[in-house]
Order: sequence, then C-alpha cells, then structure tokens
Amino acid sequence: MYTANFLGFGLAVGSSAFIGSSFIIKKKGLQRARTSGSRASSGGYGYLLEPLWWIGMVTMIIGEFANFVAYIYAPAVLVTPLGALSIIVSAVLAHFLLKEKLRKLGILGCILCIVGSTIIVLHAPGEHSISSVEEIWELAIQPAFISYTASAVAVVLVLVLYCEPRYGQTNIMVYIGVCSIIGSLTVMSIKAVGIAIRLTIEGSSQVARFQTWVFVMVAASCIITQLNYLNKALDTFNTAVVSPIYYAMFTSLTIFASAIMFKDWAGQSASSIVSVLCGFITVLSGTMVLHSTRDPEKTAAADYSALPQISWRVHANGEIWKQKDNDELHPEFVAIIRQDHFK
Repeated sequence: MYTANFLGFGLAVGSSAFIGSSFIIKKKGLQRARTSGSRASSGGYGYLLEPLWWIGMVTMIIGEFANFVAYIYAPAVLVTPLGALSIIVSAVLAHFLLKEKLRKLGILGCILCIVGSTIIVLHAPGEHSISSVEEIWELAIQPAFISYTASAVAVVLVLVLYCEPRYGQTNIMVYIGVCSIIGSLTVMSIKAVGIAIRLTIEGSSQVARFQTWVFVMVAASCIITQLNYLNKALDTFNTAVVSPIYYAMFTSLTIFASAIMFKDWAGQSASSIVSVLCGFITVLSGTMVLHSTRDPEKTAAADYSALPQISWRVHANGEIWKQKDNDELHPEFVAIIRQDHFK
C-alpha cells in the first residue's frame, strides 16, 4: 500500500510539474504567434502553426496522463490536492521566463486559492462505484443534473455572446468562467468515457452502446471550447493570475457538478459540508486578491507619425499665432486630432 501511494505521489507531483510548465510554454507560443498574425484573444488561430504552442499542448497531455495514472495507484485524497502544485510551478516559471512579477498580495492570493481548493477536495463526497455506461446515463439525465447543465450552458452563452465582446479584454473572469464551467462538464463526460474504456478492457464491451458515443462527442466539444478560451485567457492576461484562478474555479465547479450528478452528498456529516463551504469562501477570497493585484498587459506606445500635417492659427489678445515647423502640439490637442482622424 505504501509503495502504491508513493508511486501515485510521484506521478501526481510530476503531473503538476508538466501541467504548470505547459502554461508557460503555450504562453511563449502565443506570444510568437501574435507577431505573425491575429491574436487568439481576437479570434485568431495562428498559434496552431506555432511549434512551441504544440510543445506546450504535448506537455499538458503528458501531465494529464500522469495524473490519470496516479489515480490508479493512490487515493484521490492524496492525488487531487497535489494538482495545486502546478500553480506554483507556473507562477515561478512566469516570474523568471515571462518577466511577469508576482507581488506579495498575489502570493497571498495563490496561497488562499491552494488552501481553499485543498479544503474542498479533502472534504468532498466520495464516489459510488459505477458498473455500466447506462448507469452513468441515468445519472446524467436526472432532473438535478439536467438543471445544472442547462444553467451552465446558459451562463456560458451569456459570457460568450454578451460579456466577451464588451469585457473580454479587461475582465479575466469572462474567459476563465467559460473555461471552468465547460471544464466541469468536460470532466463528467470524460469520466463516463473512461469508465466505458475500463469496462471494455475488463471484458464488458461498451463500444456498441450509443451512450458511449454521446459522451465521446460531448467530451470532444467541451475540450475544444475549453482550450479555445483558455488560450484567449493566456494571451490576454498575466499567466501567474490565470493559472491559480482557473485551477480554483475549475476544481470547485467540478466537485460541485460531480456531487450533483452522483448524489454523493447523502450521508455527509455537517462538519464536512461546513468545511466545503469554508473552502469555497477561501477560494473566492484568493480569487479576489489575485484579480486586484493583476498587472495590465503592456501595450505599444501610440505612433502619431501617420497623422496628417496640420497648419493652424490661434487668435489671442488681438494677435495671430501661426504654427511653425518646430512647434510641438500639446498632448491634449493631439488626442483631439487623433479622435477626429479616426472618425
């Protein structure tokens, strides 16, 4: 038992290292891609032609696979909290490789997110054993989970159609919200696919069952959407802020969705429920601290060289003051000209 736990621990730590590094590698790939095409945050997909971005994707896949194998050898109470190590890895690498400074309050926000997420995971309800895909299908179509799914899709549509055009470039919660909400549905569908694969390997084939392929299509759609908006978040905001907020929200919503779908709250003690609520409050506090300490993205200085040459006269005190070649325009006057120029 101790050997299995140690192996699971090592795999979980390695998974966090790979996943945390993937954030930085993908960010570097996005930075390179933006120099030759439109940015991901503006709907561009030039990063798909950037090898460095694909290296980041492969790194993330390796990390996720290691995390999956870790659950085979060690209990979830040991493996899941270690996922928070990816936040520390990405924050440290971003500090040195991307020059994204993490302030003291930002460090406190990371700690709060990690502590809160750990509390939630440690006191989350246990899972019931599943013996068939049909059983998962029955759980997925129960009224409670249908309501959650409908609410999740409605919120995502509001974020994508209304909030993104208006606040996507200034509010990090728009992109992260889409990633986290869709991510909770991704985990549920992937879990169903994983159970189908396990049952098939054990001799009970689930390939011919239509529920298996429904879960496969849902998982593929959710993964594509989740990665698309995660790329937008990484391309727009500070990586040291994106990583912990995404981890905290994704973990919280996934546990919440799992509790609804599998009805694991039954039989839980009051102390466990209160602990989970305290964890949510801690995560929320850490998220607010991180968001308040976010550094804005640096933008290139405006170039006014393309503005038209203007000759002007000013009448003051009965005298006429004509612009000379060496006269400089007042910054406020330049701003007025610039606005009129682009009308």
